[in-house]
Amino acid sequence: MEPLNKNGYIDINFAKLDINRLKRTNKPEAILCEGKSKSEILKIALCLENTAQNIIFTRANEEIKRLLLSRCKNAVYHHKAKIVVVNPVKPTANEGNILVVTGGTSDIPVAEEACVTADILGNNVSKIYDIGVAGVHRVFDNLDKIESAKVIIAIAGMDGILPTLIAGLAPVPVIAVPSSTGYGANFNGMAALLTMLNSCAGGILTVNINNGFGAALAANLINKQNK
Repeated sequence: MEPLNKNGYIDINFAKLDINRLKRTNKPEAILCEGKSKSEILKIALCLENTAQNIIFTRANEEIKRLLLSRCKNAVYHHKAKIVVVNPVKPTANEGNILVVTGGTSDIPVAEEACVTADILGNNVSKIYDIGVAGVHRVFDNLDKIESAKVIIAIAGMDGILPTLIAGLAPVPVIAVPSSTGYGANFNGMAALLTMLNSCAGGILTVNINNGFGAALAANLINKQNK
């Protein structure tokens, strides 16, 4: 492993790897694989695999998955979430529950990124998939689960209205995640993003398009308050 900087990170020239992030912020070091070469990703993994924290590689394609699983001593791949976790260390789960809901089945990959991340961080996670407002009775069929959650992550593409409906029913924070699912006028998630930012329901926090990872980090911090 490369020498540790006095400020708590490993400088490998093209990246500065924060090994104290989990202790400092209750969020693990995470590496977005998109835009990085295989050699860069492997060097990051090998430098960090012996640190006492989860190392999360997001948006890992098949090549990256095979590389990390073959070269790292302890790595797990989550197919639907496209996440590789090196050195998985799962804390004891909190009592509070993070509920992840989607408008449709096309939103599941984003939801799984959120679910895997929240689970890795030591949260109880439950899921309700495909309850979009085109069949609004499906939402009302799950009111007990919605009302019992401590924080809700609501993911939707198309018109992006699901988080507004959920926030109008739930007594807890709702984290809205616009997905890029939809036809041309959806503009790869921009339409859903604008709907969520302009929601008339209070208590909604909106993250970027397809950002299940970021939504899970926020939900984790909320869920661990006043535990």
